[in-house]
Amino acid sequence: MDEIKEMIDETKEEITIEKKLYKVITLRKNVLFPSQVLTVDLGRDKSLAGVNAIGGVGNIVVLAQKDKMLTNPTPNDLYRVGTLARIRQISRMPNDVTKVILEGIKRVVVTDFTAFTPHIECEAEDYGVVIGEETTEISAIKNLIVKELEDIVKLQPKQQNLPDARLDTSNTQKLIANMAYAIYDNDQKRQRLLEVNSEIDQLNDIYAKSLTAREIFEAEKNIAQKVRASVEKNQKEYYLREQIKAIHEELGDDEKEKEQYEKTAKQKGLPDYAVQKLEKELARMDKMAPNSPEAGVIRTYIEWLLDMPWNTYTDDCIDLASARKILDEDHFGLEKIKERIIEYLAVHSLTQNPGGAILCFVGPPGVGKTSIVSSIARAANRKLVQMSLGGVRDEAEVRGHRRTYIGAMPGRILTGMKNAGVNNPVFLLDEIDKMSSDFRGDPASAMLEVLDPNQNGKFMDHYLEIPYDLSKTMFVATANSIDSIPQPLLDRMEVIFLSGYTYTEKLEIAKRYLLPKQTEKNGLKKGQVVMDDKTLMDVITLYTKESGVRNLERKMADVVRKIAVKIVDSGKTDDVYTVTSSDLPDVLGPSKYKPFENVNTDSVGLVKGLAWTSVGGVTLDVETNLIPDCKGELVLTGKMGDVMKESARIALSVTRSLAKEYNIDVVLFKDNDVHIHIPEGATPKDGPSAGVTLTTSLVSAFSGIKVRSDVAMTGEITLRGRVLAIGGLKEKSLAAFMSGVKTLIIPKENEKDIADIPTEVKDALEIITVSDIHEVLDVALAR
Repeated sequence: MDEIKEMIDETKEEITIEKKLYKVITLRKNVLFPSQVLTVDLGRDKSLAGVNAIGGVGNIVVLAQKDKMLTNPTPNDLYRVGTLARIRQISRMPNDVTKVILEGIKRVVVTDFTAFTPHIECEAEDYGVVIGEETTEISAIKNLIVKELEDIVKLQPKQQNLPDARLDTSNTQKLIANMAYAIYDNDQKRQRLLEVNSEIDQLNDIYAKSLTAREIFEAEKNIAQKVRASVEKNQKEYYLREQIKAIHEELGDDEKEKEQYEKTAKQKGLPDYAVQKLEKELARMDKMAPNSPEAGVIRTYIEWLLDMPWNTYTDDCIDLASARKILDEDHFGLEKIKERIIEYLAVHSLTQNPGGAILCFVGPPGVGKTSIVSSIARAANRKLVQMSLGGVRDEAEVRGHRRTYIGAMPGRILTGMKNAGVNNPVFLLDEIDKMSSDFRGDPASAMLEVLDPNQNGKFMDHYLEIPYDLSKTMFVATANSIDSIPQPLLDRMEVIFLSGYTYTEKLEIAKRYLLPKQTEKNGLKKGQVVMDDKTLMDVITLYTKESGVRNLERKMADVVRKIAVKIVDSGKTDDVYTVTSSDLPDVLGPSKYKPFENVNTDSVGLVKGLAWTSVGGVTLDVETNLIPDCKGELVLTGKMGDVMKESARIALSVTRSLAKEYNIDVVLFKDNDVHIHIPEGATPKDGPSAGVTLTTSLVSAFSGIKVRSDVAMTGEITLRGRVLAIGGLKEKSLAAFMSGVKTLIIPKENEKDIADIPTEVKDALEIITVSDIHEVLDVALAR
């Protein structure tokens, strides 16, 4: 024993390490610091072999594992920075476990592992900068650390791993070791602290961490105090509520609330099934505490039930003469639309049970779809409810949420009925084509029940849970296009198309409606702004290009605002201001459009086609170029859709069949690539109606014959050269008229639709009907 004690005393002397070989103990948990005494249980063969290799006495390197789950770590699984330790005591325990007490000496870094069996051996050298003489700054940091520790101990008196706040600060390494286990909550963070090079930096890191720890403990304490106070408050409130409940029961106040609900139900004239639902909910509420969350939910439901207009109506006094007057006051033109609305109102007046057609107005933006519905409400003497469906993708928007959800409420249909306060309003379903669907359901499918006269008499909202009668409601929808409306939903509506306005119609609308409206809206007196027909027409043609009049109204507003500025500057509030065409550049800036600028030059391969979009009719220029010395391929650009690409291939085949008639050398088809382009490449284009336009462009390009620039055309082409019917003739003819062309070529099958074209357009255009591509080329080619 004396010899062993002598050997231990020798190892306590200061040791300088310079790349010396040492046996290694690996730790799954814990990180050993210099001047720290740590007891570890060794059960793995390599660690035991390392201790036995030095005879159980002496110095050994202690390294921590990166992954504590590994039983047989490799060099890559061990941290390289560890601690040189002396073995103070070894005890053999049952179950082949050896308990070893280690005392850290100093930090070392492993430069190389020299052996890994039967024990781990490494080459190590000193690591880190050790504090020499203690400076004032170091003493200050230590004192600050101790002060933070005192505060932490006060905040967390039961925390087991906190050292004594009165710990000795004379031993820097021991202070670092104690604080590492006091405020760092895992071995990875302790290892990072061990690897900090300078002991001064270690102290700074510990101080920063202790500040954070104290702030966290303070926040936890404050939260705990608030929660405790809240619990005490809730208990107190519960006790007081029970007392108040007992008092109310003595006074009979609860019965008064129930009686009030029942009285309101009788006044509202609720149907029998709604009264039964009300009584059931009142019985449930009686069994609950008045201020419980569930009672609040039931009370909200009862209030919704009683607020619905079950038997409240507006008196229908439809006067067709008055209705015609209102429609004429609000809208210019649209004679067929007005006639259909008058028929619609007449049927409603006779039936008194409007289960008939549900109108859907379809047309480009700005043509007056929404305002027409407002006029219908005025003419029928009914309230107007407007529901915008743009972007709606949740079925619950239509049918409501079930009451199992927190914050549940009825859908927008019943919400609109409640806000209207009557059971027979005009209900506008605006932008019905803009609905979409996702994982939350398909609102378009939910609309089927709303718009079906055979079902909407018992409309079921998920929140209300009882049928509600929508059969007396006059539903009217609007859309820009019917393409995105599901067919079952479209089948339940009568579609009425509104086309764009002609220049003459826009002129009248600007004179009668837009200019007076903007004059009043901007605070000017009636007639204070004067614009003659020429000036208004210049605004229409040079500053707007649209099917509707929305941008035209904005331009009218711009003009009136400029006049308002002049009136305020001059102080002459009664003067009349006249705006002429020469004033427009100063008021509205340079003109944006130059009508008829591109109709004077005949070109090879350039043809003006027509298209029908959701914003009305537009012109569609088709350009074709032949690229020599190529392989005869067809190149299509301009973001064409699949149907238009097929039309281009058909047009090329038709052109080949016409080669002999138009003196086209067939070799050109083999030696030249054909490039067809439709400008405005960012805009998608599709449909078969550009067939005759593509064919004319190809024949012109291959034959070298120019195409008349004052001709526009539309029509589907077949492989045999027949021209088939197209849709949207009225909109396309308006686009041709506005572009300044003189001749319009349309399919023979669309001859019946010419009656729908405005008179102004028919007077300005020479409309030629064709049934074969030869007739198209005879008119379009400049020969």
